[in-house]
Amino acid sequence: MVALCTILLASAQIFIKSGAGAVHGHGLSLLLAVATNWKVIAGFTLLGMSTVVMVLALRHGELSILYPIIALTYVWVAVLSMLIFHEQMTWNRAIGISMIVAGVGVLGRGSRA
Repeated sequence: MVALCTILLASAQIFIKSGAGAVHGHGLSLLLAVATNWKVIAGFTLLGMSTVVMVLALRHGELSILYPIIALTYVWVAVLSMLIFHEQMTWNRAIGISMIVAGVGVLGRGSRA
């Protein structure tokens, strides 16, 4: 369930980023632009869905194990950003992502599951 949560969160960020370019204005006009942008709305919807999935996962899992798995969202976002927005994978990003994956792996090995 937490893996699904990370995918939903990453997808939400991609939708919000995609819609952000079309959001302009200040104050009320900015709120209206956000409220009428389908990509931003889709992103917020996915954020809500991921929250519901996380609540369900937390009913049976350890918070100290499940929550760090959410860090894997950064991995998904990095990969999707390369594929969709043609962002570059730098050495620093690759090292950081490797550290996240390694850290989550270490935490997972120490779980009671």
